[in-house]
Amino acid sequence: VLERRLVADGYPVRVVNAGISGETSSGALSRLDWVLSSLEPDLVILETGANDGLRGIDPQVLTDNLDQLLLRLKASDVAVILAGMQMLPNLGPIYTRHFNAVYAQAAKRHDVPLIPFFLEGVAGERRFNQSDMLHPNAEGYRRIVDHIYPWIVEALPQPG
Repeated sequence: VLERRLVADGYPVRVVNAGISGETSSGALSRLDWVLSSLEPDLVILETGANDGLRGIDPQVLTDNLDQLLLRLKASDVAVILAGMQMLPNLGPIYTRHFNAVYAQAAKRHDVPLIPFFLEGVAGERRFNQSDMLHPNAEGYRRIVDHIYPWIVEALPQPG
């Protein structure tokens, strides 16, 4: 969806979804070398950590993994946009507050653009999600692209 929109707007890009459903930030970190060597990205939209939160993993683990991911991407000369997530309140207000703060802190430490909440306008909206209410449906993905598009075009060289 993102690639079609960017190409239609004149950006000569190829968009690859290198995510794995159910993966934690630890899994993303373990696969980073493969992503860098096989895909050779110019820009990465780093969206990871929701599964850490859903599993109740200590937010410090997410913090450490994001730091390593961002350091390694920058060292490889890859532009990064960090996509923030927010956690469901079922693990309590302290956990939720700590989890939700991780992304803004990481973006600030590493001086990368932050999409404050990747699922803005989609999370919790039945019409934009599959029956599990956790994963977007086709209409939800279109809405996500509408939401993140300004950050993406800001990070890309202008077409033409």
